[in-house]
Amino acid sequence: MKSGLVLINTGPGKGKTTAALGVTLRALGHGRRVVFLQFIKSTPTGESAFLERYALEHPDQLHYAKLGLGFVGDQPKPADRDMAAKAMLEAEKTRPEADLVVLDELNVAISLGLVPLDWAINFIETRPDQQDLVITGRDCPAQLQDLAHTVTEMLEVKHAYRQGIKAKKGLDY
Repeated sequence: MKSGLVLINTGPGKGKTTAALGVTLRALGHGRRVVFLQFIKSTPTGESAFLERYALEHPDQLHYAKLGLGFVGDQPKPADRDMAAKAMLEAEKTRPEADLVVLDELNVAISLGLVPLDWAINFIETRPDQQDLVITGRDCPAQLQDLAHTVTEMLEVKHAYRQGIKAKKGLDY
């Protein structure tokens, strides 16, 4: 049995990527090597600015890439499929030396048909023995949940947006 763990953050509520970032900070704080790949997101955020800076200053410890075009909608475009293929190649290329791999929004990419479920299953099953893996995004397939050691579902109880409050820079993005 592999000693590396698979953690999944899923569900309709906020906090999936934020939780993965917490694990990333913890791993970096302990000197672990991290690969953090974002499959869908493209908008600049505070966390992406930090990760980009940290990766430039510590390339031996963090590899970060934003490999999406943003909101996809119900009908992915060829460019969305191309970026998902690029993200899968990047994941395969960069993971061998990583202690922790974060695949942010992978679940969404799977649910939109941008990433084959079989690829994700193979990625989990063939990872190095010691490697930990965090997968985020809504609509996590049951097959991935079955392979995970920990699955956390984020549920929305109340949301500021529903009260007419827009996302706040430095808090929400």
